[in-house]
Amino acid sequence: MVGFKVVIGTKDGKCHQKEISEEDSKSLVGRKIGDTIKGELIGLTGYEFAITGGTDHAGFPMRKDIAGTARKRILAVSGVGLKKKARGIRKRKTVCGNTIHPKISQINLKILKEGSEKLGAAPKEGEAPAEGEAPKKAPKKEEKKEEKPKEAPKEEKKE
Repeated sequence: MVGFKVVIGTKDGKCHQKEISEEDSKSLVGRKIGDTIKGELIGLTGYEFAITGGTDHAGFPMRKDIAGTARKRILAVSGVGLKKKARGIRKRKTVCGNTIHPKISQINLKILKEGSEKLGAAPKEGEAPAEGEAPKKAPKKEEKKEEKPKEAPKEEKKE
C-alpha cells in the first residue's frame, strides 16, 4: 500500500499539500466523500476535516453519487468531471466511486475546525521543516552585471 497525497483547502482559499505515511493512510481506507475525520489521523492535532473528493492513480476524479470503489462510465450533465460548454449537453465520462481505496492517489479535504498549529507555517530557525514540506532556501543576492554599450545602427547606402 502506498501513502496518499492530501490537499487541504482552507477557508481563505489557499491549499496546502501533505504526504501521508503508509501507516496513517490505512485509517483512511473505506471512508467516503462527505465523512469527517480527525486531524490526528493525518498528523495535524486539533483539526477536523471533511472529505470533499480525490482522484485515483490514473487521474479519474471521485464522484459523490457513485457508490463503491470501482470506475464507471456515466452520462454526466453537470458536476465533477465535466466542463459545461452549452445548455443541454450530456457527455459520457469515466469517474471513480466515492469510497477511498488503496489505488486512490490524492484526497481533497476541507477544514471544519482549526487546530492550534497553523498550516504551512514556516518552521523556526534550527527546526527541521515539517514532513512533506520542502526546506526554505535563503534568497540569492543579485549580482550587478556590466552593461555593454550598444552599437549604433548601421546605415544602408542608397544608390
